[in-house]
Amino acid sequence: MPKISFSAHPHLLGFERLDKMLELSAKSNGDGFPPYNIEQTSDDDFRISLAVAGFAMDDLDVMVEGAQLVVRGEQGSRSTQAEYLHQGIAARQFKRIFVLADGIDVVGATLENGLLHLDLKRCDREEVVQNIAIS
Repeated sequence: MPKISFSAHPHLLGFERLDKMLELSAKSNGDGFPPYNIEQTSDDDFRISLAVAGFAMDDLDVMVEGAQLVVRGEQGSRSTQAEYLHQGIAARQFKRIFVLADGIDVVGATLENGLLHLDLKRCDREEVVQNIAIS
């Protein structure tokens, strides 16, 4: 099946960034860990909640890199010699990437009851109407 590209369509000019964002989104987050929810809390507000049980605040890193929201988790070395009969709580590092549309800003992050909440807001950017002079 051939790759479909917005930039290949003759009426869609300048959509190379959209192609790149879709490609990045398809490549990332293959393993499904940690599980997450995305909810729309109002017309312009969103919340991403990641289940990060066992991770402390110092184990988590949240960054915006270009058009990507990157969440990383890496637990420090645990110096326990425990012998587990069953170990069902994941203690592995992760990197979860969310591609952000233009005009979406991350406004806060909180860690509560094993959930990392990331609050996002759509910024009001007025649509500009421009009259182009013909010379």
